[in-house]
Amino acid sequence: MSRTSRTDEGRGRLGSRLSGIAVALGCVMFLGGFIWGAVVYQPYTVPTTSMSPTINAGDRVLAQRIDGGDARRGDVVVFEDSDWGNLPMVKRVVAVGGDHVACCADGHLTVNGKKIDEPYLEKGKPASSSGIPSTAVPRGRLFLLGDERNSSLDSSVHLQDAGNGAVPRGDVTARVDAVAWPLDGMLARPTGFAALPGGTSRPGPLVTMVVLVIVGAVLILGGAAYGPLARRGARRRGRAGHQRGEFAGVG
Repeated sequence: MSRTSRTDEGRGRLGSRLSGIAVALGCVMFLGGFIWGAVVYQPYTVPTTSMSPTINAGDRVLAQRIDGGDARRGDVVVFEDSDWGNLPMVKRVVAVGGDHVACCADGHLTVNGKKIDEPYLEKGKPASSSGIPSTAVPRGRLFLLGDERNSSLDSSVHLQDAGNGAVPRGDVTARVDAVAWPLDGMLARPTGFAALPGGTSRPGPLVTMVVLVIVGAVLILGGAAYGPLARRGARRRGRAGHQRGEFAGVG
């Protein structure tokens, strides 16, 4: 066996080991990303237009499972409440326990007297179609509004219920991070509530999960493709060596 053949054989064994490692690592990342996502996130289909234009009827969203105590102003949350029909609903948190919420001041929602910038509302429409009197949100509750203020059956129409229309934090089961279908991507975190105590929440780990799945898929495909490509390259080198040998014999 020539030195060149031994070198090629050594490179082939090293390449096979590396490709095997790449496939194994890719499988861990690919499956790990999916499993992590299944544990952390829950898909929901939004049945109404009450959250448009942010989320439209029929959109499929991914919501991070959270404890209601982690909900912050500006979050779009999934909840169930007996006074609201005991069905999963999606609304935006605009005020928390201890806040005073009202609408409207110069067309703006106010929380604790501060005008809130709400860029997620449809342009040209008021922050509330009927107005919201100054309302105190009881401790441990959340005041929720839909982004489509004209048609949303939200806290503004439940003001006569227990808690001044606010729902208990314990009713919240998840926070919407992204619209998965159609592919609208991650929901923007509104900055209008950032200056209030408690600030706003951070996005969940969805982007990291997606990166893991994509990188894992690339490693799997790349590692699996190494074997056929290496064999094809070896055959080409073999043919080239054979042809050089023939030319040398003719000379």
